[in-house]
Amino acid sequence: MRSAVFLITLFFIMPAVAEPPQGYPFQSFDKAMQQARTESKPLFVYFGRYGCGYCEKTNKEAFSDQQVREAYSQNYALAYVDAESGKRLRLPSGERVTEREVGTRYNAFVTPVFTFMTAEGEVLLRLVGVQRIEDLREADIEVQKLISKTDAS
Repeated sequence: MRSAVFLITLFFIMPAVAEPPQGYPFQSFDKAMQQARTESKPLFVYFGRYGCGYCEKTNKEAFSDQQVREAYSQNYALAYVDAESGKRLRLPSGERVTEREVGTRYNAFVTPVFTFMTAEGEVLLRLVGVQRIEDLREADIEVQKLISKTDAS
């Protein structure tokens, strides 16, 4: 009986972790920023949180698309940020912040928020709320055009 009570208590006190969509190479914000700089790619940041029904809906309905998965995995350094987490990160500048602080800096006060940015952290495009396959495909096209214009300058 004590073992059962212990396990139940442990289950409820363990921190809940938000999950990015499966099948994508999402990583922490700091690691994705480093990858974006190393590979000269834009960054795609998914701000979510545990229990976010809109995140789950977008994961199931939009991120399940094979073309979206291929385009985003190829074109971006992918970061997932739990906008409520106290997990600490070290930014390329050396600054120590929490995932929650990153969410605040990029105005992720609701979830999901999808932010496309340069490797330096400049926002290129931002999507808020549930996204459809078409929304993610159109956003990718728009960001690629923005990047091409910047590279041509």
